Amino acid sequence: MTTTLNTKGLKCPLPVLRARKAMKEVPPGGLLQVLATDPGAVKDFAHFCEAAGHELRESTEADGVFTFLIKKAS
Repeated sequence: MTTTLNTKGLKCPLPVLRARKAMKEVPPGGLLQVLATDPGAVKDFAHFCEAAGHELRESTEADGVFTFLIKKAS
């Protein structure tokens, strides 16, 4: 099951802070999909996943919307 978090329109560091909070509700090994419009989110989510031990499975951009698929650490 994938949980989706919409952070479109929010500026750094809010997308990562919201994702950190949402990740608490995701079971170990579960997926969190984050939608963001802040270009800084690309670097922020890569750092967040590395620091927290989560796996950034996907990072894409289409029409100004960045989509991140994060697998929660087990």
